[in-house]
Amino acid sequence: MNSNPALCAAISDRIATSPQKRITFAEYMDMALYHPEHGYYASKAVNIGFKGGDFFTSVSLGVDFGELLAEQFVQMWEILGQPRPYSLVEMGAGQGLLALHILNYYQRHYPDFLPALEYVIVEKSPELQQEQQQRLQNYPVRWCNLADIPSNSITGCFFSNELVDAFSVHQFILQTGELREIYVTLPSDVEQDENYLLLEGEFQEIIGEISTPQLTKYFDLIGIDLAAKVYPDGYRSEINLAALDWLSIVADRLQRGYVVTVDYGYPAHRYYNPRRSQGTLQCYYQHRYHNNPYINLGRQDITAHVDFTALELWGEQCGLTKIGFTQQGLFLMALGLGDRIASLSQQDIAIAQLLQRRESLHQLIDPNGLGGFGVLIQSKGLQNQEILQPLKGLIVPK
Repeated sequence: MNSNPALCAAISDRIATSPQKRITFAEYMDMALYHPEHGYYASKAVNIGFKGGDFFTSVSLGVDFGELLAEQFVQMWEILGQPRPYSLVEMGAGQGLLALHILNYYQRHYPDFLPALEYVIVEKSPELQQEQQQRLQNYPVRWCNLADIPSNSITGCFFSNELVDAFSVHQFILQTGELREIYVTLPSDVEQDENYLLLEGEFQEIIGEISTPQLTKYFDLIGIDLAAKVYPDGYRSEINLAALDWLSIVADRLQRGYVVTVDYGYPAHRYYNPRRSQGTLQCYYQHRYHNNPYINLGRQDITAHVDFTALELWGEQCGLTKIGFTQQGLFLMALGLGDRIASLSQQDIAIAQLLQRRESLHQLIDPNGLGGFGVLIQSKGLQNQEILQPLKGLIVPK
């Protein structure tokens, strides 16, 4: 184990002082990732990229992802009637590279658009925010919390790339057809029963009653019947209630415009497929992934795939209209990635550089990798004629 001792102590103290001496897995995951001093995202442990990083994203592959997104945002501005200000609100901006790629592209290709643009970053991690501010010091970017944005104040687009997968999730298990929840407790010397799930290390899982009726209501929302006989006893997976809370806030802050969510995940019928009996939880540590969230505590990322059906249907209840859902590969091809690949042969660059760039572009559209990510686009406050104008990224390339 390579865990942060101070974080382990903080979680142990939270468990020891909690009723029934246990916390939900969601609370455990939240502390592991977002503890203000020792959590993975609050410390200097976060390492994004190829060299020694825990994971890499589309942004790590170069400027293309950001520049093509920038093209989509400009078209959205035009559909909305070129409002001033037009707000781009990036939620979870990582190292600030995506913002840099977008703003650099606008400076070179759309200088007349920049005066209308208000770029806002919502970032929980103080360490990452500091890195973003240093990287973006030449641009008028504003940082804030979602809670600080007034209701119905944003005209423009809220967008995120690989954000929702890092929200803390509840874990559940089916016992004799009943929905039960996974809690985290401390190892005990007392006699244990079948509700204890043995783990090595400082923490132990225990099965109990669900912590909130919202877990049951979640499956009503997405139309999944866990009582169906196709689900085996011991079936285990995740529920991301935090994603619904986040989308509620985003929908409330948006007056008119779009919400773009890019992430890895599935529709509900695939997410909760009976054959996916151990869920989607994954941990990333130095470019290796595994499914044990109780090691490398504070030094590894913990994620779960996104249920896009839940975002779509909950969005409708929050006043958001689904514009479209597609794969990242198709989205980027529709925005011009194919043209960028085709132009490589005409560029006067070294063979090694050419091959590396070609590989990066192909990774963005690989259906078994980044290209298979989902892109969900929702809107609010648009007129019928605005909704009917097709977004470039949703036009299937020929």
